[in-house]
Amino acid sequence: MILFVDENDELQRLDNFLKTVLPDFSRSKIQTFIKSGNILINDAVKKSSYLLKENDKITIDLPPEREIKIRPQDIPLDIIYEDENMLVVNKPSGMLTHPTVLEMENTLVNALLYKYAENLSDINGEFRRGILHRLDRNTSGLLMVAKNNKAHEFLAEQIKNHTVMKKYRAVLKGDYPKDEDIINFPIGRNQNQPHKMMVREDGKESTTILKVLKRYGEATYVELTLVTGRTHQIRVHTAYMKHPVYNDTLYGAGKGKVTTQEQVLQSYYLRFTKPFSDEIIELEIEPDEKVAKVLKYFEGRQK
Repeated sequence: MILFVDENDELQRLDNFLKTVLPDFSRSKIQTFIKSGNILINDAVKKSSYLLKENDKITIDLPPEREIKIRPQDIPLDIIYEDENMLVVNKPSGMLTHPTVLEMENTLVNALLYKYAENLSDINGEFRRGILHRLDRNTSGLLMVAKNNKAHEFLAEQIKNHTVMKKYRAVLKGDYPKDEDIINFPIGRNQNQPHKMMVREDGKESTTILKVLKRYGEATYVELTLVTGRTHQIRVHTAYMKHPVYNDTLYGAGKGKVTTQEQVLQSYYLRFTKPFSDEIIELEIEPDEKVAKVLKYFEGRQK
């Protein structure tokens, strides 16, 4: 198995990361594999404490009978666009994009494997078949999926060069002070809480364009365009501006008066170039159940 580290897993210890990839093995067993050369970083043996860097190549060579296989599951997919090389799926809130050490089933990848079997890219390994980019578990919306490695590379290059346009809709806590704003603060991992990200001087350049759609006094409905695509970018940027995404308990919003499955955030718009052509694909979906529920509540309070 070969994996490539993306920015979401940067600065994790090698053994911690591998525990999510090899959930059937103990940490001590994984450390033994690392020492014995069964697991290589950029074709070289590294220590278990090695901190991962973006684009590191991890080669895992274990006995075939112990290889981890993700189980295909018959889970309905809301496919918004599809051609011979790719598809765009509307991921529901509450679904993980791909398996983790704690959850090996009921993810988007399990569903994709059932429908497409081996007809998915494997550049990012078995755990991330077809996956080009991710949405947080409780963020719904549009995700691109590659059916083969050439399409994966074509689309990944667009993501890398920021030529894919991604727009989100969200409800923020409080009355955002500007009608339009460019939030430009570097983001890196929170070293005290590795599951979180934070604004930090030595982080990666991160830019979010915000536009207010409607004000409700105690909340603000906004459109957010990602110029960069860092982990938790919108959630970190809006929280840093003291207006976190409504119901985002991880980044300080607390629970609002309207109960939803965590953050009220939806990836609703995608624009990209179709693989191996010059055709521009533009997709947009309606507000999801969470967004509609919260907006209905605040609209009612204004009457």
